[in-house]
Amino acid sequence: MNERRIGPLSPAAIRLHRSGRGPALVMLHCLGMTHHLWDCLGGLADRFTLVSYDLPGHGETALPDAPYGVEELSAQLAAVLRREGIAQAHVMGISLGGLVAQCLAATEPAMVNRLVLCDTTPRYTDEARANWTVRAAAARRDGAASLLPMIEKIWFTPEFVAAEAPAVKLVRDTFHACSGEGYALACEALGAADLRALAARIMAPTLVVCGADESDAFKDAARWLAQNIAGARLEFVTQAAHASVLEQPAAIERLLRSFLG
Repeated sequence: MNERRIGPLSPAAIRLHRSGRGPALVMLHCLGMTHHLWDCLGGLADRFTLVSYDLPGHGETALPDAPYGVEELSAQLAAVLRREGIAQAHVMGISLGGLVAQCLAATEPAMVNRLVLCDTTPRYTDEARANWTVRAAAARRDGAASLLPMIEKIWFTPEFVAAEAPAVKLVRDTFHACSGEGYALACEALGAADLRALAARIMAPTLVVCGADESDAFKDAARWLAQNIAGARLEFVTQAAHASVLEQPAAIERLLRSFLG
């Protein structure tokens, strides 16, 4: 087994995108996507300053110089927020972004006002952890887009894919543009992540969101988060799989407006 030599991630690589006015809501995308994932929740700009960016090796953010872990992604985000003078924000993350959000809330509690965790986990099952190695190799060999047949089955309900929804096209287009190496490095960070010990350190009021058509593993993870983060609230979103934000943006927006105030 090759040793992963983890390297720090420079905040200089990150360019923030902002829209709206009001309290900051930082939105962290999932593996293979970019900040444009969050365009579906753009209506929230009437009440919040929406803040998003591309994670390393995704979209406009360059490949990092070395492998990294979720902890490095969290430290990078904290440094970027300090650079931008954002002392505190609501933080929302989906899947990979949700792990980054968990880590930030636990390690930089003063920075996080309210926390929203969508379709995420503190640690993948052993089977899933092993699969991240396989997925990383496939992305390096054949490109991130080669994984789309599998991704669409995980991310969306069959009816949503069959309807050729615009969100499905967004995912396909983004994966075709995604760096295979960027995707693979993120896969390896996910495979190594274990944030379970951090849950008890999260003090921010927390909303856990999960698609009702998610896999049992993610439903179990959502319940675990809700049980192990003090005072957390759990909401299952009907007619949604792993990419609940893309499949049911109106339902997610209603939840956010209620939870964030």
